[in-house]
Amino acid sequence: MSQTAAGPQLSDRQRLHWLRLIRTPNVGPASFRDLINRFGSAETAIEMLPEVMRAGGAPRSVRIPSVAEAEAELDAARRFGARFVAIGEADYPPMLRRMDHPPPLLALKGTAAVLHLPPVAIVGARNASLAGIKMARTLAAELGRNGYAVISGLARGIDTAAHQGSLDTGTVGVLAGGLDHPYPPENSDLCDEIAVRGAIVSEMPFGWEPRAQDFPRRNRIVAGLALGLVVVEAATRSGSLISARLAAELGRLVFAVPGSPLDPRAAGTNGLLKEGATLVTDASDVIEALAPLAGGELPATPPKVEEPPDFAAAPPPAEGDRARIVEALGPVPVEVDELIRHTGLHPAQVFMVLLELDLVGRLERHSGGRVSLVTPDD
Repeated sequence: MSQTAAGPQLSDRQRLHWLRLIRTPNVGPASFRDLINRFGSAETAIEMLPEVMRAGGAPRSVRIPSVAEAEAELDAARRFGARFVAIGEADYPPMLRRMDHPPPLLALKGTAAVLHLPPVAIVGARNASLAGIKMARTLAAELGRNGYAVISGLARGIDTAAHQGSLDTGTVGVLAGGLDHPYPPENSDLCDEIAVRGAIVSEMPFGWEPRAQDFPRRNRIVAGLALGLVVVEAATRSGSLISARLAAELGRLVFAVPGSPLDPRAAGTNGLLKEGATLVTDASDVIEALAPLAGGELPATPPKVEEPPDFAAAPPPAEGDRARIVEALGPVPVEVDELIRHTGLHPAQVFMVLLELDLVGRLERHSGGRVSLVTPDD
C-alpha cells in the first residue's frame, strides 16, 4: 500500500503546541476544539489557559506540559517509527472526522493508505470460542478480499482473529495505551506485524500503560473509524457491547453474529439482534448493507475545526451569566441549543462558560451535542 497524497499540514511549531495543549489535564477533544476556536491557535490558547481555568473556578494552576516535554514525545514517536497526524491533514482517518469530538492528534505507525479504505470494525469476546474465532477470522478475510479495511482493538480472542484474518488485505489496530505499550503483551508481535502491513493508532501518549478506564476510549476510536461494527461474541456486560452502543450513537451500522442461547458469550450478540442489529451469518450480509456507504468517495479533508461561534460578537460572560448557566445545568444531559434558549445568553457566552466548566472537570459532554454538570463526589 502506498502513502496517501500530500495535503494541508501543520508546521512543526503548530504540531508541538497542539501536542502540549491536548496533553494538558482536563483538555479533551471538545475543549481543545473550543480553545482553538476561541483563541485562534494552540500556542495562544496555552497562554490564556490559566486565566480561563481561574474563571471556571479552578482551585490551582493547571500543569501544562513544557515545550521540552512535548519535544521529547515527538522524538519518542520518531524513534519508534511513528508520527502524529492532525485532524485536517490528508492522512487523518476520514471516518474519524465524522464523529463527535474526534481526537485532534492521532499517533500513527504504518501506512495511512489503509485508513482510506472503506473500514469495518470487528470486535468480540476475549475468551472467545473456537467457533467464534473461526467466524471472526473468516469474516475479516472475506471483507478484506472485497476491499475493506478491518478495524479492531488488538485484544485477545475475537480482535486477534480479526486482525489475523485481514493482515494480507489491510487491518488497523487501535491501542488503549501508547503505541509503544501494546496490550495484551502476547500480542506485541502481532502489533508489530500490523504496523508493517497495515497501521496501528492511538490517541494516548507514548509511554502510557493502559488502564481500565482507557479501554472505553479505545472502543470509541474503534467505532469512530468504521462505517459499521460487527460483534461476533459478547457477554451481556462487555466492552464489545460498549463499542456497539458507541457505534450506534455515532450513526454507524451495527451487526451481530447470532449464537447459541446456551452460551453466555452469545447473550450480548443475541441481545443486539433483538434490539435491531443486522444479523450476520457471512461477510455478504455486511457487504450488502455497507455497499451504499462504501461505494462513493470517502469525505474530503474538512477544515481543522467545526464552524466556531463568533466569540467577538458578545462581551465575555459575567459572573451572573456563569451562575445562570450552572443553575440551568444538572446531572441530566441537555442540548446546548436548549441551554442557549433557556438562558437567553449569546451562544458565544454559553460556549465560553461551558469551556471553563469543562476545563475544571465540572462538565460532562455527551453524544449529540448534549452536556451535563458533573455531580460532586460525596
